[in-house]
Amino acid sequence: MKLFVFGYGFSGRALARRLRPKGWEIAVTVRDEAAAPRLAAEGVTAVHVHDQGRIAVELAETRALLITAPPTPEGCPALSVLVPALARAGAFPDWTGYLSTTGVYGDRRGGWVFETSRLAAQSLEGARRVAAERDWLEVGRGMGLTVAVFRLPGIYGPGRSALDRLRAGQARRITAPGQVFSRIHVDDLAAGLGASIAQPRAGGIYNLCDDEPAPNAEVIAYAAGLLGMAPPPEVPLADANLSPAALRFYAESKRVSNARAKAELGWRPAYPTYREGLRTILEAEQ
Repeated sequence: MKLFVFGYGFSGRALARRLRPKGWEIAVTVRDEAAAPRLAAEGVTAVHVHDQGRIAVELAETRALLITAPPTPEGCPALSVLVPALARAGAFPDWTGYLSTTGVYGDRRGGWVFETSRLAAQSLEGARRVAAERDWLEVGRGMGLTVAVFRLPGIYGPGRSALDRLRAGQARRITAPGQVFSRIHVDDLAAGLGASIAQPRAGGIYNLCDDEPAPNAEVIAYAAGLLGMAPPPEVPLADANLSPAALRFYAESKRVSNARAKAELGWRPAYPTYREGLRTILEAEQ
């Protein structure tokens, strides 16, 4: 059993950690060949992203294919690499997963969104994700591949959480009335992908998120309490002097439903709220 990951970052590593003990081999694309020895020490085979021959060889043996790389102005960078390689190898992975974003739903003024909700991306990045989702689902239909799309909110985990931002002095408690975000622990994301790999469905679209959307200020305050720190002062959004990218993020408020993933995949988040997730991260550090 082999997992091939295009874009081996935070999410791809979490899935690899989950599958490797079950006997899976892991192969990944890299842009810097200097990373290959380090990855080899982790038991991961690195293939340069422009080495079509090697990629085709790996894909011929691939059971699960994960695409995590964000789209560029030209579209999803994995399409031009993987589609020709899949055709060259005559490869048909049992499962192909594309990681998208809940940004495709746009702003819902705190309302709930479901996989069947109308897509209304407000940012350029969100619009690119909508196009990439469409392209991968079309590739799946055209090539007979079992492609699933996963819409993700903010991802956190060890080394990348409110705890780390507080310690670095970078956390801010930005407030906007009625604004909430969904989030997901990276291990819960990996568990959701693993559940889909075990029962693939062509054209499946899933929101993977925790059970309790919450405002930024609440999460930061809770994390500060865990660390025994005074929480940063609240800053109204209008006074926060945020970058254009951050302002686009705070311009959206929605509650994301994970009911379909629970019903179809039998998945349940081990960290149903940010509280369990942050406590576990801190406990693992001690």
